[in-house]
Amino acid sequence: MTVTTEFLLSSSSLPLVSLAESVTSNQFECVHGLCLEHDARVFVVYLEPTEDVSESDLLALDEVVEATALGRASGKDVYQVTIELADVISEAFAPERFTATQMEPTVVTPEGWYEKKLFQNYNAFNGMRTRCEEYGVDIELLSISQNAPEGDESSQYGLTDRQHEALTLAISRGYYESPRQVSTEELAQEMGISQPSMSSLLRRGERQLLTSALGTQTEIDTLSR
Repeated sequence: MTVTTEFLLSSSSLPLVSLAESVTSNQFECVHGLCLEHDARVFVVYLEPTEDVSESDLLALDEVVEATALGRASGKDVYQVTIELADVISEAFAPERFTATQMEPTVVTPEGWYEKKLFQNYNAFNGMRTRCEEYGVDIELLSISQNAPEGDESSQYGLTDRQHEALTLAISRGYYESPRQVSTEELAQEMGISQPSMSSLLRRGERQLLTSALGTQTEIDTLSR
């Protein structure tokens, strides 16, 4: 069950924030690959022509080691800049620790980076938040919403969204393997709920799946006679 998130990243180590402070609009868009490679150093920056920012202006920034004008796109001046990333930023964005898809370009502001990302689930987002906070990058969550699964599998079998999420997590973690690879306590911790609530979600979800596959209790009783 994917989730769409909007959040603000804040850290004195984030690159290009000082550029946002210097332009009249106090913001600009950029595209980077930090969610794919934690040491990605190439950023594509989109600036309004009225800002009158040059390659020399970009090179004057402490973190910029190379700047190349790429022309104009969608009415904006486009630059490719190579950044000398701070170690904490390089480490905080560790794609092997979470999966995220950038939905819109990053908006760089004097307060930090505004991001809109798609995560596999709530746990994946929490993984990124924990990782960033460990390295001194604050995350202010602005919004988070759950997306309906493709094909609406949960509706197909009569599961609630939470039952579907719990069962999917349990299967992925090896709960139904023999022997079990994870406990209900560990699953509950990942979902941020109590162990009794997790057990209840699994039990009700399992019953719903069995009922969908085998029919109602009346039909089962009839077959068993």
